[in-house]
Amino acid sequence: MTTTEQDVAAPARPIGPEATANLWLHFSRMGAYRDTPPPVIVRGEGPWIYDDRGRRYLDGLAGLFVVQAGHGRRVLAEAAARQAETLAFFPLWSYAHPAAVELSQRLAAAAPGDLNRVFFTTGGGEAVETAWKAAKQYFKLTGKPGKTKVISRAVAYHGTTQGALSITGLPALKADFEPLVPGTFRVPNTNLYRAPVFADDPAAFGRWAADQIEQQILFEGPETVAAVFLEPVQNAGGCFPPPPGYFARVREICDRHDVLLVSDEVICAFGRLGTTFACDKFGYVPDMITCAKGMTSGYSPIGAMIASDRVVEPFLRGTTSFPHGYTFGGHPVSAAVAMANLDIFEEEGLNAHVLATEDAFRATLERLLDLPIVGDVRGDGFFYGIELVKDKATKETFDDAESERLLRGFLSGALFEAGLYCRADDRGDPVVQLAPPLVCGQAEFDLMEQVLRDVLTEAWTRL
Repeated sequence: MTTTEQDVAAPARPIGPEATANLWLHFSRMGAYRDTPPPVIVRGEGPWIYDDRGRRYLDGLAGLFVVQAGHGRRVLAEAAARQAETLAFFPLWSYAHPAAVELSQRLAAAAPGDLNRVFFTTGGGEAVETAWKAAKQYFKLTGKPGKTKVISRAVAYHGTTQGALSITGLPALKADFEPLVPGTFRVPNTNLYRAPVFADDPAAFGRWAADQIEQQILFEGPETVAAVFLEPVQNAGGCFPPPPGYFARVREICDRHDVLLVSDEVICAFGRLGTTFACDKFGYVPDMITCAKGMTSGYSPIGAMIASDRVVEPFLRGTTSFPHGYTFGGHPVSAAVAMANLDIFEEEGLNAHVLATEDAFRATLERLLDLPIVGDVRGDGFFYGIELVKDKATKETFDDAESERLLRGFLSGALFEAGLYCRADDRGDPVVQLAPPLVCGQAEFDLMEQVLRDVLTEAWTRL
């Protein structure tokens, strides 16, 4: 995308190499910024972000699967200011405040089934950590203290705290921090494109994949397994949606063996798939939901673990407590911003907009399947992955060195330079991921497709 006069915002003072003299970037190779500063983003408006040199980029990742309502929403900033003037902070440690009370009521009303109790955190990894600890204590309180283990899926990402990282299925992210918390086990994910069996029968593949969870429960012993953690659409590896019948079968398996089903919706909740909670999109009721990111559209940090009446019941007896919490969990300002953000969802029909346009988004991205480097386009709602291959006929992928040159050596920088912020990732097979703000429409879909087409075509010629 060529920068035009209309694309240019009033630039801030450009930041040089001193940007990282003191700042330690997350998930970043800091040596790359020894002499060259990272991109510095100074402003956002709608689906657009602007850097310190005045260039405009389409935010094709909603920040980090976060900015559902778009950038620059004054009403959210004003909600934060009003709350900060009234009560800027108070903890939820044996006390409550109105913002947390009201938000908990709203989330409980939106959650499926009897998921009525909300434990606030400051982010998604903390929500996952909370869910595992709650599951362990739940079974101790109900006379089954041996049920402590967790099952999750290969390549799945669930967070960076010691517990959440242990549940994560990405060995490369875990190696530097081992030993981690014991008692976590992986089963196959739902990547139909790479399905080892039933690749031509999605329903049969879904049943097979769900049955692997039961086999793992039986292998470990049902009396030792506390919970299964699953994302509705798995992020890492490139947006794996569930095959037909998958979650219904998982629910049956968990019920049969008295195992809690945790729906990790840190990315998928709050409209990313067109529903407030993604489990509703696929017709299942978990025992716990973990959520964060889109709850405030990123305007202030907050997360939550939402538990069913069954799970919370033993915690309500006598002198029992859940000895767990976070100083900033349910922060008054964040809770007020979340309420205002959910108002925007209702007033502007953001969920309905995603449901009305998701097919158009998919169809636009599927145009890229005519490129020799594009093997698969998959996902749901406004959450898609594009898998890159060396050979479409055989689905041959890139080796580690080729993936390094392709993704970090070319694609990441070239896509951004062409005006599109998205993610080129190889946690699993090489993919480009897209998750734009929920305010996007066909014009933005077309722009994403055109930039990807141009850059991927160049990438193929370089290969």
